[in-house]
Amino acid sequence: MRTALVTGSAGFIGYFTSKRLLEAGFRVIGVDAMTDYYDVSLKERRHEMLLESPHFTAINARIETPDMLKNLMRDEGVDVVVHLAAQAGVRYSIEDPKSYVQANLLGAYELLEAARAYPPKHLLMASTSSVYGANTQMPYKETDKVDTQMSFYAATKKANEAMAHSYAHLYGIPTTMFRFFTVYGPWGRPDMAPIRFAKAIYANEAIDVYNHGKMKRDFTYVEDLVEGILRLIDAVPVRPVSGDAIEDGDSLSPVAPFRQVNIGNAEPVPLMDFISAMEAAIGVEAKKNFMDIQPGDVPATWADISLLKRLTGYAPKTDVRTGAKKFVAWYREYYNVS
Repeated sequence: MRTALVTGSAGFIGYFTSKRLLEAGFRVIGVDAMTDYYDVSLKERRHEMLLESPHFTAINARIETPDMLKNLMRDEGVDVVVHLAAQAGVRYSIEDPKSYVQANLLGAYELLEAARAYPPKHLLMASTSSVYGANTQMPYKETDKVDTQMSFYAATKKANEAMAHSYAHLYGIPTTMFRFFTVYGPWGRPDMAPIRFAKAIYANEAIDVYNHGKMKRDFTYVEDLVEGILRLIDAVPVRPVSGDAIEDGDSLSPVAPFRQVNIGNAEPVPLMDFISAMEAAIGVEAKKNFMDIQPGDVPATWADISLLKRLTGYAPKTDVRTGAKKFVAWYREYYNVS
């Protein structure tokens, strides 16, 4: 039985990743600080469900705590690391940037030092489509230049990619950074659009529609994202031998066992279409409060997933109407609304 360390295991993506790893036969060590950025009871419930498996262990700790991760990896014999813990949210990074320094930068440093001391067979770390920033050529490709981040959150994730590359080069740690695109689904964060939309619609209140609805997002259903992560575990990058050619479109570093991989639905869905899917699932037309675009937001995202398909044979496939129905069914049950 392989052992996986999942940071942020009580989070939205962390919960589904841990669940899928357990189903795949892994022993999972989940680390989460249960911070109060949003409703802690939601995080506690996710961990409670994971703890129904005898192969899941929960550790309540902050990843930036000096040597915590290093000691954990030494004691547990970790084979695979999936690093998902982070201070999330584009807009909140404007209000409290220091929390992003602590969790996203210092936390990543502690993880990389732990991997240096006790190297896993594969280190997978979450990045984000937000690193593409002001890029306008779409779909976004992993080989695109990414130097124009629009939020401090995105900047910390770009920094994580650079930090991880340096450790992969210096210490030979096989590392994959996966860039995910607008993930949604059951058990999502309350600050994300689906829950905010559902809450407002059920309360007969207007939803806030930014950039007057002229937004497109590559909405990716959470279980599709997680399937991509699981399949990437065995797609371990190998440092190229000097002089070897790297296949066109591969983001593999020429000097390290390191690559970035997009995981998205490969379809830029207009925001108004997503809202229509939510309305259809709920059975109510939403009142709408059209607003200007918020600082740090980008008008569109769209993933090229050719590399993911080449490495794993997998491509996300859940359309927004199907995903919205699944999300609304969960929302009704969890929040006891009709």
